[in-house]
Amino acid sequence: ALKLRAGDKHCLVARSKCYLKLGDTENSLKDAEASLQNDKTFSKGLYQKAETLYTMGDFEFALVFYHRGYRLRPELQKFRLGIEKSQEAIVNCIGSPSSVKLENKEDLCFISRQAESKKANQKLQNKVTMDQKWTRKQRPVRNPKTERELLGELYADKAYLEKLLKDEDLMESSTKQGIKVADLVLSGISYLDTRSEFWQQQKPIYARVRERKLRQQRWIRDKKRKPAEVGRYIVKSMEDIDMLLTGNCPEESCKKAERVLKRIQGWSDDEVPNKNELIGNLHSCIGNAQLEMGQMEAALQSHKMDLEFARQNDLRDAVSRALGNVGRVYARIGKFQQAIDTWEEKIPMAKSSLEKTWLFHEIGRCYLELNEAGAAQNYGQKSLQSADEEGDAEWQLHATVLVAQAQVKLKDYRSAIMNFEKALEKAKLIHNEAAQKAIIIALDDVSKSFIEELNKRREEPTIAFSSPDYDFSSEDTKDDDFEKFREREESEQSAENQDDEKQKEDARNYKEEHGNSKEGGSEQENKE
Repeated sequence: ALKLRAGDKHCLVARSKCYLKLGDTENSLKDAEASLQNDKTFSKGLYQKAETLYTMGDFEFALVFYHRGYRLRPELQKFRLGIEKSQEAIVNCIGSPSSVKLENKEDLCFISRQAESKKANQKLQNKVTMDQKWTRKQRPVRNPKTERELLGELYADKAYLEKLLKDEDLMESSTKQGIKVADLVLSGISYLDTRSEFWQQQKPIYARVRERKLRQQRWIRDKKRKPAEVGRYIVKSMEDIDMLLTGNCPEESCKKAERVLKRIQGWSDDEVPNKNELIGNLHSCIGNAQLEMGQMEAALQSHKMDLEFARQNDLRDAVSRALGNVGRVYARIGKFQQAIDTWEEKIPMAKSSLEKTWLFHEIGRCYLELNEAGAAQNYGQKSLQSADEEGDAEWQLHATVLVAQAQVKLKDYRSAIMNFEKALEKAKLIHNEAAQKAIIIALDDVSKSFIEELNKRREEPTIAFSSPDYDFSSEDTKDDDFEKFREREESEQSAENQDDEKQKEDARNYKEEHGNSKEGGSEQENKE
């Protein structure tokens, strides 16, 4: 960009920033000054020059340019922050402002000129050999503890470089490019010394000690407020986890719950009084998210951990919740008997009619999957009864459909048709079109089966169950379907016989009462 448009101040500032990031303060300052050559009021150039001077450790001159930029653009926050950090660095270097008072009534341009001439001299002075640098560095050694604190992780690098200096053979060798290894090592040590000096000026050790004390005081003060903050954090986190799960983001919900769980496990019981209950709840949230992601085994493990925590701490509500979730996972993976056993353990803990409704319905559905239609019908009727108590039309629909499906398995087609019709009315009432379509198809299938059974009955010869030729104790007559069919036939035949007898008796009574009146007698006698 600078080749196309030489001297563009915006490009020069951008390149100056890059040089500063690379640690090349000399070129960074050169570009920052070049951006101000034609426009001394260019705020970006002033700020970049101030930042470069601050990085070089010239805090006083950096302060000058921060002030100059602040006068031109007082609305920019970065200049005010620059002034504050420069002043703090100067105070750290020379002490409190009360000890030194400066008056800047006149214009500060002369200071800028002095700074520029000083920079020119520094450039010449910087061109010294590595041997001269090393000679200059022969000054009183800084306290290792202080140096370690200043350099931090870089202290090990400096110690390694100083150790290399003792290897005379290595120091005499050169790289492929012809650079002496001694020069490279000395330049690295020089750089680390320069940085440690800068960091000490910016924030000396005594300032760090004071800051550490302030941090400890702040920690003690925060600790007193921690219970309220912990409570807010927990409530907010649980809300976020639930929102992510309901918002169809189970993976993010699971990750968030795992992070919160790890953090809470690191807290003491004093900080979180209900720690075990909260841990169990988070395991439940993780299990629900894993179930939504299709990770069945992991979900089952998480819900079992929730159940274990609830039982260990005698939390009845948490035990009920965990049992419900464990049963749900068992049902999803096809282990219907385990699901039934788990949910039946939960039944005494159900608190409301609505909870009993879905619980009975799910147990009945599992029995239906296991082809135990009688038990499925029984639990379906219990679910319907609880739904009626609650007045929930949608669960009334589900329970009625379950009862009807169980009756179809039992080949009680007449009752199944009646219940499907009731379910169809409920579906219309709550405007559930999908349920209506499904019920109509089921009704059609049941009606066909019912008609086929009636036709089959007409074609079969009348079976005299009292005949001595039939031995009902034989193995052939022990078939369950046949027994049910026989019992149903007997009851229907008995009912029909009773109706016929009643009709005959009514006819005889009618004849006896009205027969004489037709043969003779007055009209009054007939009325009587």
